[in-house]
Amino acid sequence: MKYCYGVDIGGTTVKMGLLDTTGEILDKWEIITKTEDEGQAILPDIAESILSKTKERGLNKEDIVGVGVGVPAPVTEDGIVNGSANLGWTYKEVKRELEELTGIPSVIGNDANVAALGEMWKGGGSGEKNMVMITLGTGVGGGVIINEKVITGEHGAGGEVGHICVNYNEPDTCGCGNHGCLEQYASATGIVRLAKKKLQAESRETALHRESVSAKDVFDAVKAGDQVAIEIAEEFGQYLASGLVNLAVIADPAVFVIGGGVSKAGEVLLPFIQKPYQEKAFFSNKEFRFTLATLGNDAGICGAAKMVLD
Repeated sequence: MKYCYGVDIGGTTVKMGLLDTTGEILDKWEIITKTEDEGQAILPDIAESILSKTKERGLNKEDIVGVGVGVPAPVTEDGIVNGSANLGWTYKEVKRELEELTGIPSVIGNDANVAALGEMWKGGGSGEKNMVMITLGTGVGGGVIINEKVITGEHGAGGEVGHICVNYNEPDTCGCGNHGCLEQYASATGIVRLAKKKLQAESRETALHRESVSAKDVFDAVKAGDQVAIEIAEEFGQYLASGLVNLAVIADPAVFVIGGGVSKAGEVLLPFIQKPYQEKAFFSNKEFRFTLATLGNDAGICGAAKMVLD
């Protein structure tokens, strides 16, 4: 029996899993992400945890096919990260360092791309070979998979869908320094931004007239039939659909998988995306489906393992 490790590095915790080669998660756990001192302890801590788990399970290194790792930053094909704000890294040869620390082959990828691979393998995109995953969280991430392979690009920035420009007249600046990025409208913070702007001039009765509003509040109000909330969701959907239409003419996916914290609103989310998408899409890109991600926090672990097995 052979095994592999899936590692999903986040800014607060590192999620880790031991899987068999069929993709079954046999064990999963978390360790703290120590970002101080430019994140010097992160890879040694991961290596120590892997070696400890291998010993605990009575396995040998020869039983381990490899270690897959998702990192919240662009990653080159050589497993090099040229800066990650969430981890404190400036330049980090992740693949080389982790292999030296563990003595086990390693494969490194961007965390959103890795999560997409996990959803294609075991989640919302299961059974498909061409898929785009959009993660709607604090920001907007994504992964583009064509013929079962994640598109990384020359600089590891393939799939940075949150920075497709969907509004050329936007005066406010995105966190990336540009203007009108999808992330400014379709992320959890983007939805809050849309809500605040609308509520400033809104005199109709709505459950959203409160001291602070979250993306969850908006979609909870949508479920309750709140017309103001519905209009905010429609604006969100228009922007997201515009980005997806642009993606579709390049990637031509069979399915769009919607994940991230915003996707926890559930099925109510999808019509707000599907309707404007169908209105704008190129005719050859209309015949496919939208679905919600199903793996939750396990997507990164599964996707990281899948990189190794491929």
